Amino acid sequence: MTLSIASPLRAVALCAASLFLLPASFAQTSATAPAASTATEKKVDRAPREEGNWYASWGYSRQHYAPSDIHVSQPGLGNDFTVRQVAASDFPASVEHSLRSLTQLNWTDPQENVRVGKFMNPEKTFAIEVSLDHSKYNTNGNQVAQVTGVINGQPVNTPMVLDAQTFDYALHNGLNHIMVNAVWLHHLAGPEQKTGHLQAISRVGAGILLPHAENTILGRTNQVGPKSEKICCTGRDDWWQINGWTAGVEVGLRYRVYNSLYMELTQKFAYGVLNRVPVYQGSADQSIWMSEQVLSVGYLF
Repeated sequence: MTLSIASPLRAVALCAASLFLLPASFAQTSATAPAASTATEKKVDRAPREEGNWYASWGYSRQHYAPSDIHVSQPGLGNDFTVRQVAASDFPASVEHSLRSLTQLNWTDPQENVRVGKFMNPEKTFAIEVSLDHSKYNTNGNQVAQVTGVINGQPVNTPMVLDAQTFDYALHNGLNHIMVNAVWLHHLAGPEQKTGHLQAISRVGAGILLPHAENTILGRTNQVGPKSEKICCTGRDDWWQINGWTAGVEVGLRYRVYNSLYMELTQKFAYGVLNRVPVYQGSADQSIWMSEQVLSVGYLF
């Protein structure tokens, strides 16, 4: 059955709404428990329902990718080969392009990042969070890579120039990491939970990869219909497809700028496994290591 979702952001919204289903209580009051223990349990039970217990942020990021092998299978064409240690970059590749996108209010052109979380303890130092990292992946043009396997039914083991016709491979609309994270915050300086509060933040999480594939391999371009048709998520012709899983860790700083407004600067490392990425009459498989720097603005509510 094909699932229709307007965009990866809507997928995040659906995941965020599911947080309401998380148990609001961490412990049940025992009839024989001491009075002090009962008071503590009530405090913990009340914490997730207090005001200011949610937060949301929007930010931008840059990604760096380790070289990786891309395996291509096109049985009908007699192709089953691997392009070794392919180098790739994010997009846009310049600060100028990023600034131009912002001034033109083209918010989704660069790599954007969304986090929606809910604190789960009275001290607001632990939260459960849903995140979207709308990263972009593009193989670098005109690089030379070793190709091994079978092409047109013939064995190959040769270097190949990866130009726009021989091998142009992108997960450009994006390589979307949609994750559920556990989040910890630690006081560093300033008045706690007030303007000037500086905290260390760390995340660990896992989820799905929801990429949109654009590629031309050996002169044949993968065709996908308009984004308004077959939007998501499991059909071969869908714009976005669930093509793998991802896991990552993130560390950085969160600073309370004013009242409930904060800024966050983090470094993230993620590992993803992609399977069945559509190519012309076939599919591609790949594992990706990603380093990402994220600058976000958020609000507590």
